[in-house]
Parts: sequence; C-alpha cells; structure tokens
Amino acid sequence: MPENSGSSLKQLALFAGNFLRHPYMLGSIIPSSRFLVDQVLEPVDWERARLLVEYGPGVGTVTAQILKRMHPQARLLAIETNGDFVRYLRRCLPDPRLHVVHDSAAQVGAVLTRLSLPAADYIISGIPLGSFPDALKAEIVGKTRQALAPGGSFLVYQFTARVLPVLERSFGSVQRRFERRNIPPAQLFVCAA
Repeated sequence: MPENSGSSLKQLALFAGNFLRHPYMLGSIIPSSRFLVDQVLEPVDWERARLLVEYGPGVGTVTAQILKRMHPQARLLAIETNGDFVRYLRRCLPDPRLHVVHDSAAQVGAVLTRLSLPAADYIISGIPLGSFPDALKAEIVGKTRQALAPGGSFLVYQFTARVLPVLERSFGSVQRRFERRNIPPAQLFVCAA
C-alpha cells in the first residue's frame, strides 16, 4: 500500500466512518499503531509459517505488515465481515499471496475447506471478541483452535481482558502482554494448544 499522506487519510476516513456506523465491530476509532502491530507479529516464525489467517483486517494496517514479513511461499487469508473493507483491501493490497474473503471468523473452518487450504500456522485477530455475545465468542475461539495446525498459535489483540476466560478454557497456554503505545492501550494474548 502506498505510504503517502493521501492514502493514509483515505484509510483513516474509511476506518473512522465504519467505526461510527459499527462501533461494536471495531475495537477502536483509529487503526493500530506500529508498536502494537510489531508486538502482535513478534511471536510469528516467518520462516516456518506457510498459512496465516487474519480476522477483521479492517483497512489492512496489520495485513500490510504480515505481507511484508511473510515467506514468499506463504499465503495470507484475511476474513472480514465489512464489505467496505473487503473492497478496499482487494483494491489496495494486490498481493497474489493474499486472499480476502467476505465472511465471519466463525466460519474459518468452512472457508479453509472451501478454498482447499490446510490448517493455519497462525491466526491473528483484532476483532473485539470481548464485546461479542458469549456464545459467539466461544464459537469463534473454539473454531479457531480447530483451524490451527499442530504447533500453531492464535495471536489476539484486544482493548479489554474480557476475552481471557474463553481463551483460557480453549487453549492450554495463554500468555498475556500489554502495549501501552497504542490508542487505546492494548492487551495481547498468545494462545497455543
């Protein structure tokens, strides 16, 4: 994605406008800071990872960084429920390794099957799971665990800890981190079976 101010302003306007229309679907009114993105992606073994999945890529702040860092043979599946963001990502990130799907994270297994993709090495999520109804939150986390390859990890960033209990019920190991250099400050969870 071009790093010019016009592109950044369009990205910010699209993100903020969608936040105002759908505040519970986005965790923040502005995209994630570079500090948060770096910390979210720090656990990824870029040489080993061949399939990464991102839930709720929004305007592609994290997506663009994943594409920059991932192996040339790796693939990235971005699952987004917002049609405006899906169109934006398809237009602005024309990388052949990226596949943007207009669907729900709760359908991750079905999407992988439909696209003939293997289990994911990493699933990265910035969707505001903590604000979702308990049943949906548990469904997404459970299906995420099923969609991970052996040794895979679920990397979650949130602005509250409300998702922690469901993560701990579903994963054998949940490591918690904080990133204060973000607006708002974020909590990160590295989840492994």
